[in-house]
Amino acid sequence: MARLRGVILSGFFLLLGAGGVLAQGGVQARVDPAASMLTATDTGMTLRLSLSQPVPYRLRLLPNPPRLVMEFNTLDWQGLDWPAVDGLRGFRAGHRGDGWARMVLDLGFPMLPEVVAQNVDPENGRAEVTVDLRRATLEAFETRAADEAEFVALYSDHLLHPVAQTSASVDVSRPLRIMLDPGHGGLDPGAVRDGQSEAAIVLGFAQVLREELLRQGGFEVHMTRDADLFVSLDGRLRAARDVQADLFLSLHADALPEGLATGAVVYTLSEDASDQTAEILAARHDRGDLLAGVDLSRNTDEIASVLMSVAWQDTRLRNAALADALVEGIGAAGLRLHSRPVQSGAFSVLRAPDMPSVLLELGFMSSPRDLARLQDPEWRSMMARAVADALASWRVRDSARRALLQR
Repeated sequence: MARLRGVILSGFFLLLGAGGVLAQGGVQARVDPAASMLTATDTGMTLRLSLSQPVPYRLRLLPNPPRLVMEFNTLDWQGLDWPAVDGLRGFRAGHRGDGWARMVLDLGFPMLPEVVAQNVDPENGRAEVTVDLRRATLEAFETRAADEAEFVALYSDHLLHPVAQTSASVDVSRPLRIMLDPGHGGLDPGAVRDGQSEAAIVLGFAQVLREELLRQGGFEVHMTRDADLFVSLDGRLRAARDVQADLFLSLHADALPEGLATGAVVYTLSEDASDQTAEILAARHDRGDLLAGVDLSRNTDEIASVLMSVAWQDTRLRNAALADALVEGIGAAGLRLHSRPVQSGAFSVLRAPDMPSVLLELGFMSSPRDLARLQDPEWRSMMARAVADALASWRVRDSARRALLQR
């Protein structure tokens, strides 16, 4: 079988097709879904697209989150869809309106193409495009990935994000106001190992994360403490309420007295704790700021409890989505996750009834490997990027969901 093979150019831009093997006379090529396949492999994924005839195409990698973008000139997708496979978070295909068809694969973790080829059968003129993807480090992926702003300027933003078709009216222009909460501090050092305190470690990470969020743009960042100070649990929530934070992220790096645990864990408030919180908060006298825009001080405890329980119903879903986004982002960066990366518990600091709140356990100081990672500047930078990317991704999805609910 004759083979037409692509050449990878600088910036990882690829254009295939030449001479007599190209689509002739503007005839549109078609995808054969039955003969096409996307499969997981031991090292990544393999994509095979069966086409009625060869066409010019180009391929790009985009970061934040990792995506593979393929565009084909005059191609009919003809109902193409992919099953759920390891390494694939999402799939979109459509037409840009200028003769090019675009397919976007949201990758579950960074992968780089090892083989990119278009094979043409000389007997029937059919073509098969093959892309073999192999798992890679985030650094290697980002080195090969294109700048999304530059890509959009040249080729539009059509289908680049999961909500591209449904959230055109979603306004994410206002910076997302985040309250970072480095745990412990002052009289409370938290866990202590090898002369290192949890309070100091998470404060250092929070400062790195703040800089990363500001560098990426689209975030307004506040911190419950920016020094070795003690701040009460209630004081942390009041600080978030005072700045009208959109999101509360508490940072910890605990140590276990027995057993061994490693990797990052994201905690949400458990359902039982959420119900108890509504009851406890409703019983307080200074309730004017417990729900944004709702003064509960003039309501009975029973009414206040009901109002906060209603708020919890939406916040629980947003908390779960936020936890999933963080785990997804940390995993995509190739960083260590706990065997149970999403858990829940009765954390007082997560009791804001109308503000998405999660606690991120960066690692466990009782693990020598985790402790070394927590003190490694390179690891901190990678984790900060992963968290920032995850928050940006969650924000887009959350805005789209809320916009749909308001329709």
